[in-house]
Amino acid sequence: MTKTDLQGTRLLVIGAGGFIGGFIAEEGLRRGMDVTVAVRKSTSRRYLTDPRLHFLVLDYDDPTSLTATFERSTPWDYVIYNLGATKAVNYGDFKRVNFEYLRRICEVLKSTGRAPRRLLFMSSLSAIGPGDEKNYTPLDANTVPTPNTRYGQSKIMAEQYLEHMAGIPYIIFRPTGVYGPHEQDYLMMVKCIDSHFDFGVGFRRQMLTFIYVEDLVRAMFDALESGVENRTYIISEPRAYTQKEFRAIVADALGKKWVIPVRLPLWAAWVASAAAEKIARWQMKASTLNTDKFRIMRQRNWNADISPAVDEFGFNPQVDLREGIRRTVEAYRAAKNSKR
Repeated sequence: MTKTDLQGTRLLVIGAGGFIGGFIAEEGLRRGMDVTVAVRKSTSRRYLTDPRLHFLVLDYDDPTSLTATFERSTPWDYVIYNLGATKAVNYGDFKRVNFEYLRRICEVLKSTGRAPRRLLFMSSLSAIGPGDEKNYTPLDANTVPTPNTRYGQSKIMAEQYLEHMAGIPYIIFRPTGVYGPHEQDYLMMVKCIDSHFDFGVGFRRQMLTFIYVEDLVRAMFDALESGVENRTYIISEPRAYTQKEFRAIVADALGKKWVIPVRLPLWAAWVASAAAEKIARWQMKASTLNTDKFRIMRQRNWNADISPAVDEFGFNPQVDLREGIRRTVEAYRAAKNSKR
């Protein structure tokens, strides 16, 4: 494989308005790329403030509008597809956003003559589904995907579409739990521990894996730079942590000397998740606590083998959980203090 210099090339970031999207745009600029960020009219631009960024407003539900918008745009060398729904009011939204939008974008890229050199798709470790929960064998490239969440099922549909699509070389990333400044799900756990409580589900040992957002984003550009294509990679910090280790690291970063671990039986967590989901649907809102989330919390083994990414494009995460949590807590406290 021939290594590519990304400086001076054009990048389109689809799904740029969320937690990870701002970091992607920032890293693209840092590497000297001409960066266009695709957003919807309603997308927050809170983390997209650099004046060097170009904006492209897309309506993913309107193929005609997408085609017209792309035809007016200069082609891009690379596309990072970071758009996705992790929670939804209607179950069909997972398939619509995570699979059908991707297919539509790829079709328009090809039909308008704007197929990139490579498209990097952000999938998820949830696309694989539950692994070996007896011996805790790491999830790897040979693990047959059996996703047990609607989110994971929609991600594997998108992966399979890319694998059978002609005309656009792809790279698929399956990151584990992504955390860092501005992320909300793990922030809820940090806030709980800040209040001296650590809530968990089930009583059997659970092995958790994490990836700090900046390490994930660096890996995206390293993969594009390396020349790899038509490959799928698990992206994670090299080691796994128990819930107890995670709690201790967060408590230490917060300066908390005591934290009470609270364990919910699986049945109680299921009841709470199902009830929260139903109430949210009545209110036409998407609930963070839902039956998909329950299945993710129930999963005991998130161990992951990252050796293909290490071997093939030099993946080398720099931020371990202790340092990443320190930075996350620092950002949490700064935001908390700014509201006073």
